[in-house]
Amino acid sequence: MARIQPTPGAEGADGAGTLPGGATGRRKAVRYAVPVVVAGVAASAIGIGSALASSGAPDLPKISAQDLIAKMAASDTQQMSGTVKISTDLGLPALPSGLSMGGDTKGKAKEGASPQAKLTELASGTHTLRVAADGPDRQRLSIVEQSAEYSVVRNGDQVWAYDSASNTAYHSKAQQEQHGKGSHGGMPGDVKDASPQEMAKKALAAADDTTAVTVDGTAKVAGRDAYQLLIKPKQSETTVDSIRIAVDAKNGVPLKFTLAPKGGGKAVVDASFTKVDFGKPAADTFSFTPPKGAKVTEAGKDAKGGGKEEKGGRLPEGMNGLDGLTGGAGHQGGSKVIGKGWASIAEFKGDKAAVPGKGKSQGADKNGDASKLLDSFGTKVTGDFGSGRVFSTRVVNALMTDDGRVYVGAVSKDALVKAANAAK
Repeated sequence: MARIQPTPGAEGADGAGTLPGGATGRRKAVRYAVPVVVAGVAASAIGIGSALASSGAPDLPKISAQDLIAKMAASDTQQMSGTVKISTDLGLPALPSGLSMGGDTKGKAKEGASPQAKLTELASGTHTLRVAADGPDRQRLSIVEQSAEYSVVRNGDQVWAYDSASNTAYHSKAQQEQHGKGSHGGMPGDVKDASPQEMAKKALAAADDTTAVTVDGTAKVAGRDAYQLLIKPKQSETTVDSIRIAVDAKNGVPLKFTLAPKGGGKAVVDASFTKVDFGKPAADTFSFTPPKGAKVTEAGKDAKGGGKEEKGGRLPEGMNGLDGLTGGAGHQGGSKVIGKGWASIAEFKGDKAAVPGKGKSQGADKNGDASKLLDSFGTKVTGDFGSGRVFSTRVVNALMTDDGRVYVGAVSKDALVKAANAAK
């Protein structure tokens, strides 16, 4: 069977039903990153083009999984606009009274319109986005709320983020990159990695012989005919049941992305185009001038206006490539990957002193407050490795041992304990 030739930056795939993997370090890193944290950074899902399927599956010519993947890889669509609905249900534990996921509100206020904090809001709940693209150097993404709108706009080498609620703006210069066919590489901080095309490529590149890939019928998505590509892990340890991608039958653009957990229930991530147009957006879509009176923050400069521009003009950490979702997590220093495919587990070796209640430092640990906080979230476990706590979401679980090691994966609690025992 002929080998599918990938577009630049994506791995190839063999076979109609299974995607064998290679043995390079980069490949292993991507294998870990996508299945393990694919739901962990739903902000990463901001660029996933997908759509709610309407009733009535279209009658389309049959196509093999291999040919459908090849169609996606060959897609060169660079102009589009539309509305995306994204719902995320990670099952994150509720924080005790008086605490919030946002942390220091004063610190957040200093960030102004920086995308770093704003886009993490997509990690929970349901949001409406408006997206537009005209080649690799012009994109716009807006988070639409009831009484306000937050937008990130790229036009050439200029990148703006604007929050209408606080009338604050954030400005940086985009890093110049080499763009391949179908690339949306112009978005700042590698936000391109969360685009429909890039996300689908990485999900497929992460798959290997631990994954079954099939075409599972058709769907009508945002008024367009689409094939449904079904990606199912073969390994029992994983908490992921399946990933379903609706692929435009005409141009090969992914139109719907749904991640379902084992055990059923609501999807962990369901990102959907409700409207989509592949025509050229109006030029003024990518124009932006800060409104009168808006407070503007320049990237890489401190509160007094000093400092230097960040190297490469990249946006703040956390926006850069949506690391956990698109491969960055596999490159974190001091970590290694245990296992393969969907059963991959990342091991991070830390310091016992950094574990609340276990180190010499008191501070926040005074009177065991930090330990009590961890106990309210995690489940205590023991094994040959010693003891620790498991922190769980609907897909990603993490084991933090009392001697400072951390094991993270889209796997069951038992799999984490087994990995920790073996590593001891």
